[in-house]
Amino acid sequence: MDNLKVTLILGVIVFIVVFLVDYFLILKRKVKKITKPKEKEKFKIISIMEIEYLINKFALDKKKLNINYCIVCIALLNALIISFVSSIIMLIPWALPWQLLVGFTLLFILIYAIYELFGRHLVKKGWRK
Repeated sequence: MDNLKVTLILGVIVFIVVFLVDYFLILKRKVKKITKPKEKEKFKIISIMEIEYLINKFALDKKKLNINYCIVCIALLNALIISFVSSIIMLIPWALPWQLLVGFTLLFILIYAIYELFGRHLVKKGWRK
């Protein structure tokens, strides 16, 4: 029982740290200043890989899409996936190679499943072309 408490506490800590780091990294690459010698400064939206994947897979409209909402949700989803996988791995009393195998398998399954559900959620919100 004590091992479960430690794992849950570490899972929550990992969730918070991964969310904050991922959120601020996504915000950092969201907008980039572009300067040209004879023109005013312009801002260009840099493509965020997760959002581009969802736009292409579910035929979402970039103009309708609320980018800030998506950034927060993506940071939450990434933190959930990583903290869940790390918590499960800490609970498995197997040798390291088996833990890594289970971790990578679980990681890829969760990424696909959760992003599929999130994409369907965005389609239901009416952000499809």
